[in-house]
Amino acid sequence: MKLGTVFPQTEIGSDPIAARDFAQAAEELGYSYVLAYDHVLGADTSVRPDWTGPYTAETNFHEPFVLFGYLAGLTKTIELVTGIIILPQRQTALVAKQAAEVDVLSNGRLRLGIGIGWNEVEYEALNEDFHNRGKRSEEQVELLRELWTKPVVTFNGQWHHINAAGLKPLPVQRPIPIYFGGGRTDGVLRRIARMGDGWLPQARPDDDGKALLERFHNFVAEAGREPSDVGIDARVAVSDGMNVALENCQKWNDLGATYVGVNTMKAGFTSLDQHIDALREFAGAAS
Repeated sequence: MKLGTVFPQTEIGSDPIAARDFAQAAEELGYSYVLAYDHVLGADTSVRPDWTGPYTAETNFHEPFVLFGYLAGLTKTIELVTGIIILPQRQTALVAKQAAEVDVLSNGRLRLGIGIGWNEVEYEALNEDFHNRGKRSEEQVELLRELWTKPVVTFNGQWHHINAAGLKPLPVQRPIPIYFGGGRTDGVLRRIARMGDGWLPQARPDDDGKALLERFHNFVAEAGREPSDVGIDARVAVSDGMNVALENCQKWNDLGATYVGVNTMKAGFTSLDQHIDALREFAGAAS
C-alpha cells in the first residue's frame, strides 16, 4: 500500500509558493501522490438560503489541470491525482487534451480521478446537462481512452462525434489510469467495477465500509474482473485525530487498499507549516 496526501487548497490560500512548498514537502517526505479536488464555481449562499453543499463562493479552489501543469515542473517523482475531476460538466475532448498535456509535462505521473459531482450550479454555468451526467460519463470515459491511445480517432456516440481527428502529443501513459470517485448505489458501483482502473471510495474502514467494499468486489467479479484489476484509493482524516487516522490507515491496509491518502484539512490548522508538520508526523508513524 502506498501513502498519498490531499492538497489542502481550501486552507492554504492562493499563494503559488505555498502550493509549491506543500507538493515538494510531500515528495521529500516520501508520499507517493498529491491529490487535488475540483470545483469550478462556488454558490453565493446569500441568495441561496437552503444551500447544503460543503463549498461556497468563499471556498478557495485551484483548477487541477493548471495546478498540476505548474507542479509537474516543480516535482520529480510524486504522482499527480485528480480527486475528482467532475467529468460530465467538462468537454470530453478538452479534458483529454489537458490530461495528456499534464501527463507529458510530468513524464507520466498523472492519475485521473473522475466523478459526476453534486453541484447543479456548476453544471448550469458550464452549460452541461446535470440530469444525464452518470450515463454520459460512461461514454466520456470510452472516448478519453480512445483519444489517449490512437493518433486519429473516429467516434460516433450518443453525445460525442469525432471525425478523423486526434491529439498531439499523446500522453506518456496510454491510456492514463482512470479512477472513479464516490459510489454507493448498485448502478454506480457496477459502472466503476466494469470501467474503472480504480475506485476512490467515500467510506471509513468500519463495518459499513467493509460491507461496501465486499459489495463492490462482488460487482467486480460480476464484470469478469479480479479485485487486483481495480485499485482502491481510500482517505483518512487528521481531523479525526492523528491516532485515529493512523489506525484507519492500518485498517485500510488490512482491507487490501492500493493507496491511502491523508487529508490534513478541517484539523484546525492555520498555516502551511502545520499541514506539512502533520504530514511529517503521519509519515513517520505510518512507516
